[in-house]
Amino acid sequence: MIPTFHGLETAKRGLSTQQSALFTVAHNIANANTVGYSRQRVSFTPTNPYPGTGLNRPEIPGQIGTGVTAGKIERIRDAFLDRQYRLESNKLGYYATLADSLGKIEEIMNEPSESGLHSVMEKFWKALQDLANHTENTGAREVVASTGEMLAETINYYYNSLVRMKNEIGNQISVKTKEINTLLSQIDQLNKQIASIEPSGQLPNDLYDRRDLLVDQLSSLVNIKVKTVVPKNYGKADPSAVGVYQIELVKNDGSSYAPPVYLIHADPASGRTAVNEVKVLDENGQSESLSGSVQTVMVGEQSLPDFSFLGELGALIESFGYQDSGQVKGIYPEMIQKLHNFTLAFANEFNAVHRAGYSLGGTAPSGLDFFVFDSANPAGTIRVSQTILDDTSKIAAGLNSGDSGDNGNAALLAAIKSKNFNDYITKAQLPPNMNGTIDSYYAGIIGKLGVDAQNAIKDRDNVQVLVDSVDYNRKSISSVSLDEEMTNMITFQHAYNASARIITVIDEMIDKIINGMGIVGR
Repeated sequence: MIPTFHGLETAKRGLSTQQSALFTVAHNIANANTVGYSRQRVSFTPTNPYPGTGLNRPEIPGQIGTGVTAGKIERIRDAFLDRQYRLESNKLGYYATLADSLGKIEEIMNEPSESGLHSVMEKFWKALQDLANHTENTGAREVVASTGEMLAETINYYYNSLVRMKNEIGNQISVKTKEINTLLSQIDQLNKQIASIEPSGQLPNDLYDRRDLLVDQLSSLVNIKVKTVVPKNYGKADPSAVGVYQIELVKNDGSSYAPPVYLIHADPASGRTAVNEVKVLDENGQSESLSGSVQTVMVGEQSLPDFSFLGELGALIESFGYQDSGQVKGIYPEMIQKLHNFTLAFANEFNAVHRAGYSLGGTAPSGLDFFVFDSANPAGTIRVSQTILDDTSKIAAGLNSGDSGDNGNAALLAAIKSKNFNDYITKAQLPPNMNGTIDSYYAGIIGKLGVDAQNAIKDRDNVQVLVDSVDYNRKSISSVSLDEEMTNMITFQHAYNASARIITVIDEMIDKIINGMGIVGR
C-alpha cells in the first residue's frame, strides 16, 4: 500500500524546488544590469516514481509520482553566438584602431586647408612668379625667403607630428601587450577556480560568465580560438560542465600557426593550464617604449613568423611599423618616408636650379643652395639657408647674369611646380617610384591617405553593424528580461503556495486518521 506520509514528502520536494527557482529568479533580477551576466534557470526533474521495480514491490495499480527536484541550475548561453561575436569583435578592434591611426594622420596633414602644405606650396610658387616679374624688388625677394621658410617649417611640423604620433602608438603597443597578459592571467585564475569546483558535480555559472567576459575582451585585442578541455579524470563532474579554456592565437583567416601558438595551454589529462605571456620586441630588442620598428612578437618562447592576427594589437603594429624581409613597412613609417621622398626630390632639384643661377649683381653662377638639410633626415631638418635669410639679394633669379632684368632662373624655379620628374636635373638622385610632378606626387599622397582612411572607416562601420547584430542575438538569449523574470516569479510563487497548501491538506487528513478514527467504543 501507499505510505501514509507519501504526500508530505512529495509536497516538501515541491516546496524546496520552487524555492530554489525563486532564489534563482532573485539572482537573475539582481544581476539584470551586470555586464556579461547570463540568466540562469533551474532544471526541474521528476523524482523516481513509487514503487520501484523488484519482486517484493507492493501490488498497486501503477506507479505513483514522488514529486520534483532541482536537477541543476544552468546558464542560458549559445556557444555558436559567442564564437561569432568574438570573430567580429576581433575585426572591429582591428578596423577601429586602423581608422583611428589614419584619422590622426589626416588631422596632421590637414588637407585641404589654408594652413596645409599644398596651400603653403602654392604661396611659395606665387612668390617665385612675383620675383620673376620684379627681380630687383627687395620685397619680392623677402617674400620668397619667408614663404620658403614657412614651407620648410610646415614640412618640419608634419615630420615631427608624425614621429610623435608614431611614438605614442609604440607606447600603446606596450599598454595593449600588458592588457593582454593581464587578461590571460585572470582567465587562467578562473580556469583554476572552475577546475576546483566542477569535479564535485557543481556548475560555477557565475565564474563561467566572468571568464567569458574576459575572453570577449581578449578577442578584440588579438585573434583567438577557444577550445574547452574537460580532463579525462574529472571526479564526478556534471555532463554539462564546461571545463577549462585553452586559448590559441590564430591568423586573420582563423588558421593555426605551425606549430600552434597557445596563449593558454591546457593538459587534456590533468586539466592543468599554463600561460604564455606575449612580448612585442622592436629591432633593438626592446619590449618597453618601442623605438625602432617591430621585429617580432614572442608568445612564451615562440616567435611569430608574421603579424597577421588582426585585433587592436595587429592594427597598432601595422600603424607603428614592422620588419618584413629586411624592409620597414607600416602606415606611419611609409608616410614619413613619402614625406622624406617629397622633400628630397623638391629640395635637390630646387637647389640644383638655384645653384646654376645668378644672384642680384652677381658675376658668376651662385653655387648657393636655397635649402639646407641633413640627407639622413630631410623632412625633419630642411630650412632656408641662413645666408639667404640674411641677404635676400643672394637669391639666384638671373639665368645668364646678375642684372635686375634677368629673370630666367626665377622662372625656372617657379616652373619646378609642373616639371616632370623625368626632366629633373637631379633625376639620378630621385628616390624610387617617383612619377609625375612634385605637385601630383603630393596630391597622390593625400589622395591615397583619404582613400585608405575612408576604406578603414567603411570597414569599421560595416563590422560594427555585424557586431551589434550578433550581440543583439546573443543578449536576446542570455540577458535578463525583467518582464520574463516577474512572470516566472509569480509562477513559482503560486507553485510554492500550492505545495504548501497540499501539506496543509495532508496534515488535516493525517489529523483525522490519528485523532478522529477509533473513538467509537470510548
